[in-house]
Amino acid sequence: MGNYQTQRATSQLSGGNAAYIEALYEQYLDAPDSVAAEWRAYFDGIRAGASNEKPRLPVQERFEAMADLPDLPGGEADPEAIAKQVAVLGLISGYRTRGHQAADLCPIHLRPRREVPDIDYRWHGLTDADLDRTFNTGTLFSGDMTLRDIIAYLDKTYKHHIGAEILHIHTTEERRWLQERLEKAVNGYGYSDEEKHAFLQQLVAADGLEKYLHKRFVGQKRFSLEGGDGLIPLTETLINRLGASGSKEIGIAMAHRGRLNMLINILGKRPADLFDEFEGKYTPQGGRSGDVKYHMGFSSSVETAGGLVDLTLAYNPSHLEFVNPVMQGSMRARIERAQEERQADHLFADNYAVPIQIHGDAAFAGQGVNLETLQLSQVRGYRVGGTLHIIVNNQIGFTTSNPLDTRSAMYCSDAAKLIQAPVLHVNGDDPEALAFAGEIAVDYLRTFHKDIFIDIVCYRRLGHNEADEPSATQPMMYKKIRAHDVPAKVYADHLIAEGVIAAGDYEKLQDDYRARLEAGEAVTRSLPRRADDPLRLAWKALSNQDWNAPVNTAYPREALTRLGEKIYTLPGDFVPHPIVEKLMAARLDMVRGKAPLDWGAAENLAYASLLEQRYSVRVSGEDCGRGTFSHRHAVIHDQTTGDSYTPLAHLYDGQPNVRIIDSILSECAVLGFEYGYSTAEPQGLTIWEAQFGDFANGAQVIIDQFITSGEAKWGRYSGLTMLLPHGYEGQGPEHSSARIERYLQLCADNNVQVCVPTTPAQIFHLLRRQVLRRFRKPLIAISPKSLLRHKLAVSDLSELAEGHFQPVIGEKDTLKAADKIRRVILCSGKVYYDLLQKRRDENINDIAILRLEQLYPFPEAELAAQLAPYTSADIIWCQEEPRNQGAWRQIYEWLAPALPANKKLQYIGRAASASTAAGYLKMHNAEQAALVREALDIPETP
Repeated sequence: MGNYQTQRATSQLSGGNAAYIEALYEQYLDAPDSVAAEWRAYFDGIRAGASNEKPRLPVQERFEAMADLPDLPGGEADPEAIAKQVAVLGLISGYRTRGHQAADLCPIHLRPRREVPDIDYRWHGLTDADLDRTFNTGTLFSGDMTLRDIIAYLDKTYKHHIGAEILHIHTTEERRWLQERLEKAVNGYGYSDEEKHAFLQQLVAADGLEKYLHKRFVGQKRFSLEGGDGLIPLTETLINRLGASGSKEIGIAMAHRGRLNMLINILGKRPADLFDEFEGKYTPQGGRSGDVKYHMGFSSSVETAGGLVDLTLAYNPSHLEFVNPVMQGSMRARIERAQEERQADHLFADNYAVPIQIHGDAAFAGQGVNLETLQLSQVRGYRVGGTLHIIVNNQIGFTTSNPLDTRSAMYCSDAAKLIQAPVLHVNGDDPEALAFAGEIAVDYLRTFHKDIFIDIVCYRRLGHNEADEPSATQPMMYKKIRAHDVPAKVYADHLIAEGVIAAGDYEKLQDDYRARLEAGEAVTRSLPRRADDPLRLAWKALSNQDWNAPVNTAYPREALTRLGEKIYTLPGDFVPHPIVEKLMAARLDMVRGKAPLDWGAAENLAYASLLEQRYSVRVSGEDCGRGTFSHRHAVIHDQTTGDSYTPLAHLYDGQPNVRIIDSILSECAVLGFEYGYSTAEPQGLTIWEAQFGDFANGAQVIIDQFITSGEAKWGRYSGLTMLLPHGYEGQGPEHSSARIERYLQLCADNNVQVCVPTTPAQIFHLLRRQVLRRFRKPLIAISPKSLLRHKLAVSDLSELAEGHFQPVIGEKDTLKAADKIRRVILCSGKVYYDLLQKRRDENINDIAILRLEQLYPFPEAELAAQLAPYTSADIIWCQEEPRNQGAWRQIYEWLAPALPANKKLQYIGRAASASTAAGYLKMHNAEQAALVREALDIPETP
C-alpha cells in the first residue's frame, strides 16, 4: 500500500486528489471568480468543449463521466461517498487511458506484463471494503454496478486480448465512439460457430501453405508468415466488411514477409503458378527482367455481401515501407475517377477505394517514409478518406528483439499518434479479437474518414529468411517460440474446449487444405479481375510503344489566345497582389500575340489545351501553385479575403479535374504518391515539381526502385513527369544541379525520357507530347531557373500553334557557311544562352552551337543530320557541371556514332569535383566565364 500512497501523492491530478478537484469544480460552478486563475481557465476549457482541441488528461474523463451522473438526493451529500464515487470514475478513466499496457497481448509472453498503478483500485483511494459497494459507472454502463463487477468489466474490455490506445485522440466524439464499441463487447464478440469455423480454416490455410512450401522447396527464401498467421483472418474480415459497406476497390501495400501467403490465401493466385516461380519455370513476358516472387503484385476480384470488390496487391521492392505512398496515390486516382464517373458530391462519401497498409514492426518504427506518408493522410490534395493499417509485430525486426535497440517509443506503432490515429493492439493468437478489431477499424474509417491501426502482436517462428538461424542471436525468445503451438492449433484447442469443433476436425482441415494446394488451383473464392475493368482498358489503349509514331502537339493559335484570355483574366471582384496583377496583364499581351511568350505562359497554355482536350492535369510539389521561382502563378490569392482562385479550373463546365497542389515539405512520400497516382490515371498529366532539382535526392528509392525500373520488373506503366529545376546560378552546391548523371545512369531499354528544354515552346510541346503519345513513359524534365525570365528564352505564339518538340535544336544565328565553321559546340540547358550571348558580344561567326534537348532516348539520327554540314569543324561537348557529373560521361558513347567520320569529341567544362558546385559566387562566376571562353576559343586576357 505504501507504494501506491506514494504514487498518489506525487500528482496534483492523481486519484487521491480527485475529491479535492471535484469540490473545486463545484465551487467554480457556483462562483467562477472564487477559484485560482489557472483552475478557472482549465475549467472554462472543459465547459466550453476545449478538450476536443487539446491533449486530454485523466481528470477530464472524470468530469465528462460526472456530467452523466444523476443528481444526488437531498441537497446534502456524504463527502466520503462523493470521494469514493469520484475515485471509481478515476479508476474507469485509468483503464481507458492505460489499460492497454496491462493487456494480454503477447502469445509467447516474451516479457512480463506491466504493472500499471492507474488500473489498481487501491491507487485511487479505494479499499477491499469498497469491492461490494455499488457505484454509478458514468459512461461505462447504463446503471449501477459493484466495484468488483466494474473491475471485472474493465478487465475483460481492456486487459484481455485487445489493448486500445485512444486517449491521445483530441475529438471527444471519436473517443466516445471507440469506447462504446470496445466496452459493449465485454461478454464476447458474438461470432457464430460458422464464423469461428471460418477463422480456423483461414489459420489452417496460413499455416498449411508455409509448411507445404518449407517441405517442398527446402532452403528457398519465402519470408514466412509463420507466427503472424492472424494476418489472414484479419485481412479477410477487412475485405468482407468493406465490401458489405459499399467499397469497390481495395489496394494492399505490404513488404515481403507473408506476401506469398497473401497472394495465395487472400488474392487467389494459383498455387501452381507460385510453384513454377519456385522451380524457375516462369519467364517474364515482353522481355522484362521480372522480379523475385516475394516482390510480385497481383489483382483479383472477390464477391462480398455488397457485391464485387476489386483487390490489388501492389508490387514492392525490398525497400519495405516505400510502397505505402505509392498505394495512397493509386487509390486517390481511383477515388477521383469514380467520383467523376458517378458525379458524387463528396470525394469520400462511400469510401469507394480503400488502401490497406501492412507494416513490419521495426520498419514502421524506423523508416521516415512512414511519417511523411502519415502526414499526407488529412492534407487536401492527398487524402484518401482513411487508411487501414496493420502492423505485423513479430517483436524482432531483422535480428533484434529488444525494443531498446529498435525504437525509442514504447510501441512500434507510436508514430500513429502523429495523426491521432487509434491503435488497437491485438494478441495474434486470437482470430476473434483480430476480426473484432477489424470490424471496428472499418466502421471507424467509414464514420470518420481517418486512419486507424491494428497492431498484431505475434512472433516470427523462423529466421529473417528460411536459411537464417535466429536462436544464434535470440536464444531465449526462440525457446519460447519452439515451445508454443502454431496459432491454428491454439485456436483449434480453444474451439474443441468450447464444443464448436470435434477432436480430429483440425487435422481434417489440414489434410483438405494440403490436397487443394497439391491440385494447384486457387484455394480462395477470388475471381480474375474483370475484363471490362476501365483502368485495364485505358492502359490497353496505350500499349503502342512506337517512339517514332508522329504526334501532333501543336494547338490552333485562336484557341490558344482564347484559353490564354480565360486563364489570365480574373473575376471582377478578385484582388490579386500588385505584382501578380502586373504579370497577368503582361501575359494577356503574350497570348494575344503582342509580346513573346515567357516560360510560365507557355506552360500554363499547355495545361489549358490538354484540359480542353479532356485530359486531367495534376501538378504537385513544394510551393508549385505559384512555382518555386514565382513563374507559374496557376493559383492566385485574393489580397483582401485570402481566398484562392485557380483559373485553369474555370475553363468550361464539365471539364476534367485540374489540381495544382502545394505539397507538404516532403520529397519521398509526395513523389511516391504521384508515381502511384500516375499508374492509376493514364488519361492525364501527372507532374511532381522539385523545389530544386537535387532535392529529389530525398526520394531516390522511389526513383530507382519504382519510376525507372517498375516497367522492366513488373510491367507497371507510368507517365509521371518530374520537373527538376537545374542551372548553375552561383547559389551553391545544393541549388545548382539536378544530378542529371544519376538519371542517365538509370536509362536503358527506352524506360524513361530525360529532356532539357530551353524555350517556352519546347516545354509546351514536351508536356503535351507526354499525354498525346499512345504510350506512357516517365519524363524527367531538367527544367530551368534563370531561363524562366531570361530575355532570350522566349517563344512566339506561332511556335506553339505550328511547331513540335525538337530533340535537337540547330544553329539559329546567321553565321559563315557550314563548311567554313571551325567548331561546333554541343550543349544542353542554360549554358547555351551564356555561350550565345558571349558569341554575339564577341562577334564570333565561325562557331556553331547545337542544343541537345533530349538526352534519352538519345536522338542519334537527328543529331547526325544536324552535324553533317559541318565538315571542317572540330566538335566539343560543353557543360556547366563538373566533368564527373552532368551528361558528359554517360552520353559520350551515345554521341560517338552520331559524329561525322574521323571526328573526335572534346570536353570543355568544369573539372571533376566532389561537390556539385562552388559555394562562393565569385568562384562560380570565374569558373563560368572560363568555360565559356574556352568553349568559344577566346584567349584569356592578361
